[in-house]
Amino acid sequence: MSRAMSLTQRLTLVFTGILLLCAAITCGVQLYSSSQFGNAMMQRLSASLAQQIVSRERLLDDDGKVNQQTVKMLFDRLMVFNPSVELYLISPDGQVLADAAPPGHIKRQRVAIAPLTHFSAGANWPVYGDDPRSLDKQKVFSAAPVYQDGALRGYLYIILQGEKSNALADTAWHETLRSTLLWSLLVVALSALLAGLLAWRWVTRPVRQLTARVQRLDRDSLAAIKQLAQETPQANPGGDEVAVLRNSFIELSGQVARQWEALADSDRQRREFIANISHDLRTPLTSLLGYLETLTLKADTLSAEETRRYLGIALRQGHKVRHLSQQLFELAKLEHGSIKPQREPFAIGELIQDAAQKFDLAIETRRLHLEVEIPRGLPLLNADVSMIERVVTNLLDNAVRHTPAGGTIRLRVWLDNGELQVEVADSGPGVDAALQESLFQRPSALGLEAMREDRGGLGLLIVRRMLELHGGGIRLMEAASGACFRFFVPL
Repeated sequence: MSRAMSLTQRLTLVFTGILLLCAAITCGVQLYSSSQFGNAMMQRLSASLAQQIVSRERLLDDDGKVNQQTVKMLFDRLMVFNPSVELYLISPDGQVLADAAPPGHIKRQRVAIAPLTHFSAGANWPVYGDDPRSLDKQKVFSAAPVYQDGALRGYLYIILQGEKSNALADTAWHETLRSTLLWSLLVVALSALLAGLLAWRWVTRPVRQLTARVQRLDRDSLAAIKQLAQETPQANPGGDEVAVLRNSFIELSGQVARQWEALADSDRQRREFIANISHDLRTPLTSLLGYLETLTLKADTLSAEETRRYLGIALRQGHKVRHLSQQLFELAKLEHGSIKPQREPFAIGELIQDAAQKFDLAIETRRLHLEVEIPRGLPLLNADVSMIERVVTNLLDNAVRHTPAGGTIRLRVWLDNGELQVEVADSGPGVDAALQESLFQRPSALGLEAMREDRGGLGLLIVRRMLELHGGGIRLMEAASGACFRFFVPL
């Protein structure tokens, strides 16, 4: 099984491949340019060679025909002085009329005339023409028209790079190519080594350091996460991806640390909440069982009045246990998310009037005064009717229970910035300063409120959760006397 390459190895391999490709392309372009330059220079230097031969030598007899023996002797003599050239006499339509090639060396008997006319017209050099000794090759040449009696009889066609010249050029080209490749490989190897060192120093080193820090998170766990979260992110990293990645890890570590603290605090509150609920359930249950045991053991000695009193106390404790267990079950469903608001439009004024009517008897019995202020023309509220009614009922119930006889309860409704505001205030003793901060939190069995016998249940916690499901909230307002609760719900 092959081992995965490191980032440094991959970068070095990529740089080496790119350098090899660039070296190959550069060598190819250089060799091609050198070949073109050499051919152009050779054609330029020998451009008048064919014309000079035509003007000095007799290539046709008086009848305008080619004397093969005479022309061959002439071509052999000229090629002795310049072995790199090959001479041909071409007809006006491109047919090879005479040559000095050994038997079997001529591969095609006709060449294209267009390159010859382009050469004579002064086209840009190099101009390539067909090589009669090859089926597909083209070479630079020198050409001149052959006239007799004012009529074009053919062309003197001179290949400037003959077979001997090609053989020598191929040998020199192979040696040059071998030398070029060796030097190119040496340059590429040195460049790849330098690229690898630079990649190791400037590119992969910060990545390795960041990787090592992230790997320590698995070993040191929370301590390493908190340590990384305390570091200061680099300001304006710009195009530095490693710095951006480091900043992202720092931000992620901060989020993990905060979430860990939140989970730890939630777990602590959960344990305290369970301890508190256990205490709240144990107290009435102990009282209930105590009175029932008393009734069982002393049934024959207790009077009818004592029996009724004990049964009344036991019944009240039983109701208290049932009410607390119902609240606990309802709060669990709200926090778990199994209860979702069933929204529908309704008139908040009618709902408040209906909720207030439930307390008519209690208000009359305690001689309380209820003031309700609901302006006309309030828009319909799109919310869960039963939940909002539960919120209003709970707040009114708290106000009725804590307001002394002859006191006043005020309930106001108004619209503010697209939110429905509802305030319930009473003239009772108010909320102790020690309980205000934790009023809407899970009650703690370790706090001061755990020592109060008259502390409430989970009503306010349930109210807050119901309002949060609607995107609203509730808070305790400052008041000169009594308690004042205000909640809001978006329309």
